Amino acid sequence: MPKHPKVFVGMSGGVDSSVSALLLKQQGYEVTGVYMKNWSKDLPGMKCPWAEDLADAKRIAVKLGIDFEVWDFEKEYFEKVVEYILSEFEAGNTPNPDIMCNQEIKFKLFFERAMENGADFIATGHYARIIDNELARAVDEKKDQTYFLYRISNEALMHTIFPVGKMIKSDVKKLAKENGLHNAYKKESMGVCFVGEVGMKDFLKEYIDTKPGEIREIETERVVGHHEGAIFYTIGQRHGLYISGNTGELNVGLPYYVVKKDLENNIVYVSRNLNDQNIWVDELKLRDIFLRDSKTHSNVQVRLRHLAPLIPATFDGEKLYFNQKIKRVAAGQSAVFYDGEKCLGGGVVI
Repeated sequence: MPKHPKVFVGMSGGVDSSVSALLLKQQGYEVTGVYMKNWSKDLPGMKCPWAEDLADAKRIAVKLGIDFEVWDFEKEYFEKVVEYILSEFEAGNTPNPDIMCNQEIKFKLFFERAMENGADFIATGHYARIIDNELARAVDEKKDQTYFLYRISNEALMHTIFPVGKMIKSDVKKLAKENGLHNAYKKESMGVCFVGEVGMKDFLKEYIDTKPGEIREIETERVVGHHEGAIFYTIGQRHGLYISGNTGELNVGLPYYVVKKDLENNIVYVSRNLNDQNIWVDELKLRDIFLRDSKTHSNVQVRLRHLAPLIPATFDGEKLYFNQKIKRVAAGQSAVFYDGEKCLGGGVVI
């Protein structure tokens, strides 16, 4: 008998990866589910959900009758992802943990260990497609996750399957329910990728020493409030600013926006002028550029946040130029390039 292709599926305990395993088994693959244990530490006021997620993944594997393993990547995760995040924030940037997690853990460590264990493919529950060995946007535009996947290597991509990338979310849930998967309607985690529902500020406080400082109005240098630490703020931010207005309330009247950070002196500068030159730009300089091929992509469509509208731009190999002013993207975030459905790559905003 011909050998069935062997696939290792990253199973998080959620419905998307569970349905991915189900579909692969139905398609005749030899399926092994793997729970990646990346983080298990509880944080103040928040119990890490890893044990519950592991139990859900294991229960699905038993239901499907597939092999199941736990791979512990906690040490590597801290070194490759968490330390990167902390160093970026300390430098005044706002990094994206999910992008680094995919680059270093799911599509590097997981991929490499799967190949060493005889896998033909790996699979995850991401909403994305692979068309002619190219990364492409998912059918369900509201769930497309290519923004987070743009840095995965071509080698990993050639051995990856995204089973739910051709489906819409409601059909994924429906299929899970029809097949008796208990997590068909499990609530999705919306927090930091590795610590569940905890907010990024609460997470950072555990690892970075911060000190309170002044919030000043940039036009007058007048102190209008105080902050918990300049690293927590991003350019263009208007929520979460403790401004002592006339009534002592939070950011009263016309809203203030963060327009500048002075990390050396621990000062956050704000303005009520929404047209401040620090907020609007028509070009962005990039670093750590990753392109899936060596072609020159001069005219591209750019996504500046997950699920943000695609914006036409010109790329010269280092900078993106827009034909209209755009709201400044926080340094450390990614600009991801597209040509139609195809995701070309991208870079990190300086």
